Amino acid sequence: MLEFIIGKYNFWIYIILMMIGFYAMISKNNLIKKIIGMNIFQTAIILFYVSIAYKKGGATLPILTDADAHGEHIITIAQYINPLPHVLMLTAIVVMVATLGVALAIAIMLYRKYHTLEEDEIIKALK
Repeated sequence: MLEFIIGKYNFWIYIILMMIGFYAMISKNNLIKKIIGMNIFQTAIILFYVSIAYKKGGATLPILTDADAHGEHIITIAQYINPLPHVLMLTAIVVMVATLGVALAIAIMLYRKYHTLEEDEIIKALK
């Protein structure tokens, strides 16, 4: 059991980061703390997907360069690394930064209008 935990330490780190972010989003009343929790949660998910896209022993990108004696390409699928998850996570990083920017801009607007960032006080002011 201990070997399983130590062997998969990166997955445990992602789970801990996700739970920290989720806890911050659910339990905190301050909007900035909720936004930071959301950002931690998103970062953990991106790290998770990049981690599972890694292939042990993968040597190269899927670009055919070698040829055998007949001029045909030698394809060993096990040696190729799939770049698609990494590209998708680059897109997710851009979306994460945009989400963070919009959320902080909305928090600034709420602070200017209600002079607080506490969720309970904003809800009371709305009623």
